[in-house]
Amino acid sequence: MRGNRLAGRMRRRTFLVALLAVPVLGAAPLAAASLAAAAPAAIHPGAPWKDQHGNLLQLHGLGIIKVANTWYGFGEDKVGETKDDTSFRAIPCYSSTNLATWTFVRESLIHQRSGDLGPHRIVERPKVLFNAATKRFVMYVHIDDPTYAEAKVGVATSTSVCGPYSYRGSFRPLGQQSRDIGLFQDSDGTGYLLTEDRAHGLRIDQLSADYLSVTRSVAVLGRFEAPAMTKLGGRYYLLGSHLTGWNTNDNEYTTATSLGGPWAAWHTFAPVGSKTFNSQTANIITVQGSRTTTAVYAGDRWMPGNLGSSPLVWLPLTISGTKVSMAWHDTWSIDVTTGSWS
Repeated sequence: MRGNRLAGRMRRRTFLVALLAVPVLGAAPLAAASLAAAAPAAIHPGAPWKDQHGNLLQLHGLGIIKVANTWYGFGEDKVGETKDDTSFRAIPCYSSTNLATWTFVRESLIHQRSGDLGPHRIVERPKVLFNAATKRFVMYVHIDDPTYAEAKVGVATSTSVCGPYSYRGSFRPLGQQSRDIGLFQDSDGTGYLLTEDRAHGLRIDQLSADYLSVTRSVAVLGRFEAPAMTKLGGRYYLLGSHLTGWNTNDNEYTTATSLGGPWAAWHTFAPVGSKTFNSQTANIITVQGSRTTTAVYAGDRWMPGNLGSSPLVWLPLTISGTKVSMAWHDTWSIDVTTGSWS
């Protein structure tokens, strides 16, 4: 978890999920994996989670998108990093057909010799959407310097889901600060940036038709970071974390039937005092199956002294009307075909 950049180097992190089944573009080498039925496999929240090479998953600040029958996850490679040095390494891309077993594919956004992706730069919370009009995958990241004074978003694009992505530059959305970010794609294809603006609050901004810029402010909410949003049954559900540095807190949620509001009062969704089971929101994974739809909380349990080993905490959310709750399970599984979890 991030703390105040200038006063305690608070980590402003945000995320939002971008989940949409889109045509397979530029992903031919990976298509075979999506042909086989994905059997439910166990997920162990907070336990070491490794890829096919035995390396810990670097899906911190998770971004995730579904292409055909395969999920692609993006994260911050934080191997070797500590809270005192979070210099950019890479944004890796992984694939999975069941959300439990992950295969490292490639580095989708790589370190460069200079510029926003160069030495001693901050690149956090990758989120990806597919733009049907331009046939491009669009990645947003939080871009900053080591003092977190720049507070910008960076944009990169690719014709292939895992990239490599071509970096297109950074900016302050509508001239406002931007730290923790998330992305959301509505059912009509409109894209939205969720961003923590320290001066004003948590913002929902509409993206341009090509997703490469921000066109207008939709809503400004409370002082929360690490945003994530999903839409179920015509209602929007937004999660966020309080600003408590690397220390975890009781994350909260709000709901609305319109992105412009009115938004309901914020409430906790995990047991009060559990500090969201010692984690911070990174994203919501929306699994729409043949029988039901399950929203999965994806969080990070930050280990400030060894960020690369920070466990991932993924748990199913229980959503009913305006109520959201989350219980702890040592082990659980989800059937991505039916959408049911057990």
